[in-house]
Amino acid sequence: MKFTETDLPGVILVEPDVHEDPRGFFLETYREDRYRAAGIFGPFVQDNHSRSTKGTIRGLHAQRKRPQGKLVRVIEGAVYDVAVDIRKGSPGFGRFFAAELSSQNFRQLYIPPGFAHGFCVTSPICEFEYKCTDYYDPSDEIVIAWNDPAVAIPWPVTDPLLSNRDKAAPTLEQAADRLPLYTS
Repeated sequence: MKFTETDLPGVILVEPDVHEDPRGFFLETYREDRYRAAGIFGPFVQDNHSRSTKGTIRGLHAQRKRPQGKLVRVIEGAVYDVAVDIRKGSPGFGRFFAAELSSQNFRQLYIPPGFAHGFCVTSPICEFEYKCTDYYDPSDEIVIAWNDPAVAIPWPVTDPLLSNRDKAAPTLEQAADRLPLYTS
């Protein structure tokens, strides 16, 4: 199993050991002791699963008072997955990390609390699963515009399928009073 620290502290790319043979494959998708040793701390209290079509963007989402760490993976298809540092005062504020996650490469991405998360589906269909370190609280949710020019994410689509909530999302600057604070 390979854990790679990205240029955003706490955002970790995971490449599990995949054991393939003529029957198919086997891999561990989570093992607490190994993940903890690599800097991915639980406990994980909620698992989510979504299915989306090509060109869909889900995000950028976070929570302020009950921030969620997320361990994300694709079980069918592929996505362009993004983590954005939205912690006011952070040296990485407004910067993002992106990676392709797919059912073919088996990668996972850990997005720590204080970061917004989003993804764009690049395959015809995508099944996406993620573990969260806190419960979803809609009253605490922060939504940031997927196309915020200050963040400048090079999404692989220009006219994505979006929820009404994501269509109306403010930029980082417009959401400044709701963003979490950086603590070192």
